[in-house]
Amino acid sequence: MNSPLLFATPGAWTDTVLKDFDRFLQDHAAAEKKASGMAISMLSHYPDRVELVEAMADLAIEELSHYREVVKWIHKRGSRTSADVKDPYVIGFRKSMRDGKEDYLLDRLLIAGIIEARGAERFGLVADALEPGALKKFYQAIARSEERHFELFRELAEIYFSKDTVERRWDELLEDEAAIVRTLPLRAALH
Repeated sequence: MNSPLLFATPGAWTDTVLKDFDRFLQDHAAAEKKASGMAISMLSHYPDRVELVEAMADLAIEELSHYREVVKWIHKRGSRTSADVKDPYVIGFRKSMRDGKEDYLLDRLLIAGIIEARGAERFGLVADALEPGALKKFYQAIARSEERHFELFRELAEIYFSKDTVERRWDELLEDEAAIVRTLPLRAALH
């Protein structure tokens, strides 16, 4: 994937994750669960958008499957899942959403795509840092999956909006996302 992101995650983030990998797994599980819920929310709010409904139904199942796999890793390492923690990255990025039915839909799609692109980048960093084995292969597969999801949201946006409109808003949101990531403290979390 050619990452569209304007700010690359610093290497210190990967070091932070590896130092507290059990906490990272907890956050990863929560992120997958929330992604599945977001897909359900999208198909519920836009039942008249056939392509979106079909894509989000598939995505919800895939994300929940990822959640199940992360939970297995958590249990295998002797831990239990924990309560979700609010994600300052997502909370901050949601402030970029505009009002108005069509603007809101476009922003939801593009922000979701950018979040998936960030996930692809970071899961790839984790995979690169892990020792060879099953966990490394899992994170390599998750990174590839996130790449497909980023492309899916972009493609959906281009079904419902002109390419110029999508491109212009995509560029604005990438700027917003980069500004958010630059200011986030490093923690053993996806974002």
